[in-house]
Amino acid sequence: MSQSNNNGWEPRTRLGRKVQDGDITTMDQAMESGLPLKEPELVDQLLPGLEDEVLDINMVQRMTDSGRRVKFRCVCVIGNRDGYLGYAQARDEQVGGAIEKAIDVAKMNIIKVDRGSGSWEDSAGGVNSLTRKAAGKAGSVTVQVKPAPQGLGLAAAETVRYILELAGVQDAWTQSHGNTRTTLNLAKATYNALENAGEARTPQRAQAVQQEANQ
Repeated sequence: MSQSNNNGWEPRTRLGRKVQDGDITTMDQAMESGLPLKEPELVDQLLPGLEDEVLDINMVQRMTDSGRRVKFRCVCVIGNRDGYLGYAQARDEQVGGAIEKAIDVAKMNIIKVDRGSGSWEDSAGGVNSLTRKAAGKAGSVTVQVKPAPQGLGLAAAETVRYILELAGVQDAWTQSHGNTRTTLNLAKATYNALENAGEARTPQRAQAVQQEANQ
């Protein structure tokens, strides 16, 4: 697991300056501002202690006029185990470089996962599961996530379970279809499903964007 050092960070975007000036102090505020998230250091400031998990590393080759070029592709997911999740893939000529790039891009792809009680039998106000069922697709793979009662655990494949755990989901039903042996598509489909599960937040976000534009 890694954690970036933000000493000496000089923000280059409007959102970054707002964070540095103390106008925005939480990731919720940053997301609701409607401003684009383009600096991984900003996420380090608002979400210290993020964990990362490398799901897959593959060597990819491409033929060019100068010959065959070889790079490494890394698939990575990050999360704070408390409702925030990011996903990315990146390529580099070195394995370490690919991992670092993937982690930085994942920070800029951070989403808020809507969590809640997975059953009417659970205590009110719980965050052990999801608030609604949703599906995500990537390539030939489709992943569906569903709320589950407290104590069930994660009924999911290994890759899907890693992602749900980093998102802070403790109980969930999942189903996957397609070529699920392809880690890249399985991870992306799971991320898309969790993002779609929070789509009810979209009108609020759109309103925030409009308000920001009018200022």
